[in-house]
Amino acid sequence: MNSASSNLTNNATAASGAVSPTAGGPATPAAAAAGAAATPVISVNTTAATAVPAPAANASPTFSPLYQQIKALITQSLQSGEWKPGELIPSEVELAGRFKVSQGTVRKAIDELAAENLVMRRQGKGTFVSTHHEARAHFRFLRLVPDEGVPHYPESKFIEVKRVRAPADVARLMDLKSGDAVIFIKRVQYFDGVPTIVEELWLPGLIFKGLTAERLVEYKGPMYGLFETEFGTRMIRASEQIRAVCADAGAAQLLNIDLGTPLLSSERVSFTYGDKPVELRRGLYLTSRHHYQNELS
Repeated sequence: MNSASSNLTNNATAASGAVSPTAGGPATPAAAAAGAAATPVISVNTTAATAVPAPAANASPTFSPLYQQIKALITQSLQSGEWKPGELIPSEVELAGRFKVSQGTVRKAIDELAAENLVMRRQGKGTFVSTHHEARAHFRFLRLVPDEGVPHYPESKFIEVKRVRAPADVARLMDLKSGDAVIFIKRVQYFDGVPTIVEELWLPGLIFKGLTAERLVEYKGPMYGLFETEFGTRMIRASEQIRAVCADAGAAQLLNIDLGTPLLSSERVSFTYGDKPVELRRGLYLTSRHHYQNELS
């Protein structure tokens, strides 16, 4: 296994307007392994939604099924905020009348939207815009589950929250310019009081202007719920790479483990509507009592 390196946080320097963390603790980096390029990487798409590649310049027009066109129109309404997260959308009959298509065509479009977690059907109540405040949404992107017992959301201790200039590698992954403002967050997550995850996050500074350590600590729900409610940003899908590493000194201290303990390292980019990247998250997972679970179909 490779040794988890400290180059992640070293990239998050030149801070302007740093916010003091509310919980003390060493700001030692938790990172992917040095020399990780030699380690096989597993890429995981953590939602059912897939990005549609841009057509080549000389590509011929292709036929789009009617239900796909209706799906795109409904998605545009979701993106514009016509129907807010958690709200009931019009019935299939109403949508069929609005778009002048059959109810079956609308149903097929909504089937795909539901499969991609953009909407959620509730028996006898209708179809609602999915929200990160739903209990089931908490584990769409967090795939670390206990070996025994029922999965539950961890508690967080924030080590560092500050506004910095985007390092080149972060800017590339988030489709930003090198040096653009980003919010950098470092935290440790605890399951039943046991430190289990060390995470470093980068968020576009323009979108998340005003996000502070104090607000993160005050908010008791999932972080994505905060992003959705207060910053109007909803995570739609994510692309993730995972690899095995060994704990370096910083990770060992934060997770209270021995140097060299096996860890699972992940790098995840999350996207909102329009396939726009809005979060880069790098984490180290302790798997002595947990495992990474992904449903394949």
